[in-house]
Amino acid sequence: MSSDVLSTPPPPSSGQVAGTKLYRHVIEAIRSEIRDGIYAVGDRLPPERVLVDRFGVSRLTVREALIGLEILELVQARQGAGVFVIAHEERKDLPVQALDIGAFELTEARRIVEVQAAALAAHTATPEQIDELRGIMQEMAAENRGRDLPEWTADRRFHVAIARATQNEAIVMLVNLLWDVRKRSPLCHTMLQRITAAGERPRLDDHRRILDAIAAHDPVEARAAMQDHIDRVLKNLFDLTETEAMRRLTDEHSHRRSKATERLGI
Repeated sequence: MSSDVLSTPPPPSSGQVAGTKLYRHVIEAIRSEIRDGIYAVGDRLPPERVLVDRFGVSRLTVREALIGLEILELVQARQGAGVFVIAHEERKDLPVQALDIGAFELTEARRIVEVQAAALAAHTATPEQIDELRGIMQEMAAENRGRDLPEWTADRRFHVAIARATQNEAIVMLVNLLWDVRKRSPLCHTMLQRITAAGERPRLDDHRRILDAIAAHDPVEARAAMQDHIDRVLKNLFDLTETEAMRRLTDEHSHRRSKATERLGI
């Protein structure tokens, strides 16, 4: 059986609920309901807008939670139909704790670290390091022309090279760690795959502006350029979510129109 609206009171609209991140709260609630049989295999989960109202969270939080449930192999999103329960037990090789870091908070962390790293690199980068950045830019352009871009290798190399140009090994360690999390976190990696599948590529203009500011030894412009770049990454995450939500809504309307046309033709 299923129900679009359950009696669970929504949590406060804050970043965490009793120490639990909001999307984890949504994952745990729906996961428990699937285990308890409130949603049977084959049932469709309530629409995103209903989950938003029920839990008192943003649509982005709901989207991240649904992606988490997909990764746990409890649900499956079907184009034009919704999100359906496909199992009562999640995959055993991936504990729910593995979903602790999402794409949005990781990108926020990158914004804190890498914006200041770019400014420092503008002070300290050597001519050899600036030449290295130019070479990586060429690799990035070549990767962008390729059909498949699974890991954005040159993009990572560019950002790590900026960290090395700060001449500060702690910053290099932090930037490498953030990019490792981006690859290893199931939520982050899945979102990256979806962005890539939607046709998004590292923006050469953004990276060229950062490089030009570092080469000019202009820390103010380097800071602004990196901040604008990472803000654009965040915007892409928002836009992807909006695009998927709108596509599903459009698909639902198209399906209804088709059914109505069939009925009128009988």
